[in-house]
Amino acid sequence: MSSDADARCLETFPEWLRTLGADITVLAAALADDATPDGARRVLAAGLNYVFKSVDLIPDGIDDIGYLDDAFVLRVSSALALAAGLAPEAHGAVATLAAEAALVRDFLGADSARLERYVSALPKGSARGRSVDDIVAQPGVRAELLNDVRGFARDYAAPPFAREERTLIKLRAFFDARLPR
Repeated sequence: MSSDADARCLETFPEWLRTLGADITVLAAALADDATPDGARRVLAAGLNYVFKSVDLIPDGIDDIGYLDDAFVLRVSSALALAAGLAPEAHGAVATLAAEAALVRDFLGADSARLERYVSALPKGSARGRSVDDIVAQPGVRAELLNDVRGFARDYAAPPFAREERTLIKLRAFFDARLPR
C-alpha cells in the first residue's frame, strides 16, 4: 500500500470510529424496512449481530483499533446487502457505506477476500443468543436486536485513534492473524 493510501486510511479510520453508532442505525433502518429483500435482510442482520458478538476479530477493548473490525464488517455487509438486492435509492446511506468498502479492500489487500468470506459466513452464526434466521423470521427477535442497536448507538463513545503508521501495522496484523484461512 502506498504512503498516500496509508495517509487516507489514517484520515478515514478515525471518522469511521466516530460514526460507528450512526452507521449501525443505518443498517438497522434497512433491516426494519419491509421492502428489504430477504437475502439483503440476512446480510444486514448478520452485520448488526456481529457488533454484539462477545468474541470478534479484534477485541473491542484494544486501544484505538478495537471497533475498527466492526466498522469494516458493517461496510462489507452493506456491499453484500446491495449485491443481494437492497435498493440503493431507498437506502442511500447503506450505499455510501458499501462504497467505503473499497477502502477496506485497498487497506487489507489480499486479506480482503478472507474478510469478505468471513462476513459472508456471518449469517450462520449468532450473538446474544440471536441467530440471523431468528432475527429475519421473528419480529420479536428483530425488535430485540433493533433495541440493542439503539442502545449501542446512544451509549457508544468513539475511542481515540493514533494516526500513526504503527496503528495500521497493528490493525493489519490482527486481521492477518484472526481471519480464517
